[in-house]
Amino acid sequence: MPLLRDYIAEHERAVDHGREAVRAMDRGELDVAGRRLGEMFEELRSHWQGEENGLFAVMHTDELYAEHIDPLVAEHRELAAFLEVVDLSDPDDQKRVRKEIEELYVHIAKEEDGLFPAALTALDGPDWDAAMAGWQQAHPGRHMIS
Repeated sequence: MPLLRDYIAEHERAVDHGREAVRAMDRGELDVAGRRLGEMFEELRSHWQGEENGLFAVMHTDELYAEHIDPLVAEHRELAAFLEVVDLSDPDDQKRVRKEIEELYVHIAKEEDGLFPAALTALDGPDWDAAMAGWQQAHPGRHMIS
């Protein structure tokens, strides 16, 4: 499914940026770390918008899926709030960056190992069209990976 493939690719790009930010912090290159966190956040912003307004919105109509989606959206909001104010000159924020990157792996596993496979069996053609429309609105001018 092209939509899920693109979400997985976005996950990989975000995690790559996050790992590079941690490596830069380890080297004491806080300016580089800050840029990489900014790139991660930029990737995640459009990713989250596409998920939440597309796939999540379609699946949220089922109460079983809604129980799993609501915590994922809350995790999006919590990470976004932190990334908006992170101060890499603060050792506590540096520790939290490391923690948040680790938690991002767990978050992604919930989506890729749980929600995405469930979508493959639960959604029909019109549902996929609506989910893909959410992705497209979040990624204006872009096309899904060919």
